[in-house]
Amino acid sequence: MALITYLTTIKFGFGEIAGIEADLAGLGIARPLIVADKGIVAAGLVDAVSRHAGVLKNAPVFGDTPTNPTEEAVEAALALYRQHGCDGLVAIGGGSPLDLAKGVALLATHDGPLETYAAILGGIPKVTAGVAPVVAIPTTSGTGSEVGRAALITLKDGRKLGFISPHLIPRLAICDPELTMGLPAWLTAATGMDAVTHCIETYLSPRENPPAEAIALDGLRRAVAHIGRAVKDGSDREARKEMMMAALQGGMTFQKGLGAVHALSHPLGGLKEVSLHHGTLNAVLLPAVLRFNAPSAEAKYAEIRRVLGLAPDTDLADWIAKLVASLGMPATLTAMGAPRSVIPAIAEAATLDHSSATNPRPATAADYAAMLEASF
Repeated sequence: MALITYLTTIKFGFGEIAGIEADLAGLGIARPLIVADKGIVAAGLVDAVSRHAGVLKNAPVFGDTPTNPTEEAVEAALALYRQHGCDGLVAIGGGSPLDLAKGVALLATHDGPLETYAAILGGIPKVTAGVAPVVAIPTTSGTGSEVGRAALITLKDGRKLGFISPHLIPRLAICDPELTMGLPAWLTAATGMDAVTHCIETYLSPRENPPAEAIALDGLRRAVAHIGRAVKDGSDREARKEMMMAALQGGMTFQKGLGAVHALSHPLGGLKEVSLHHGTLNAVLLPAVLRFNAPSAEAKYAEIRRVLGLAPDTDLADWIAKLVASLGMPATLTAMGAPRSVIPAIAEAATLDHSSATNPRPATAADYAAMLEASF
């Protein structure tokens, strides 16, 4: 049996944020907590959203979301939520604020500790429909968290775990490309490659879901066609719109599962000694993973080449590496500041990550170590 579920309410297009007051009222959210990060607050994006709804103008704001969401930050935001008697959340930003908001929505209505609900610890069935409502407003085009059923959160002991449930999907996603127009070039590239990776990995996942595969391929086509334009000219409205759609489509396919890229980038993102951007990690790791998976996905690789208009003999891993280089992104984990000494621990953690189960080719710790070595 194939279980295929789509998904939530999505408002997409320039200017859609203007209707947020009615959207919140429709969801019964009268006392929202706004979740963002320092960059989003400093860029004026919280104010840009809040001016469209009276209940947001005086709403409490948790603006201390770290680059990789942590259990400590979830608890701090939850305390603010409870202090103000909030009844829902408005998450503004990239994947980090959106994932943090999901963690708060979970613990606002479920007894802790947070690890109780981690997917690899048997937490999926423990998440109920009682999760507090979340409105997700992405300001980057990459994570797909606005329609994703997962939140990636680093626990106090350093484990970066996935919290997965259809009940964690935001009740409403407002995807307004206008909010991405000021995104700097490096972040446009990094988040854009996150979307590319999502589309590729979900397409390659062995789970049966033809609708999701069609969406993934269309999202990949859009992303590859427009990422360079968006990086070169942030005011290119068509490119910004197409990248936001590609990111959304990548998120809509998450139910197929991801793969080895994310099995590696999740624990790498949980490192305490260095902060590693998730989208950039995916871009650096993707070529090595594509080389590893090639023997197990020949037909799907051929379809990717066809959709992208590449020659039948194109080496996808090399082609992706050249795309990453053309965007001015780091080419190696060394360039990102990751120490080689983490290879054994990260390789072992990757085998335990929930994304490893849906990689098209089973990977051992030794396989993951080889992929990491190839990425340094």
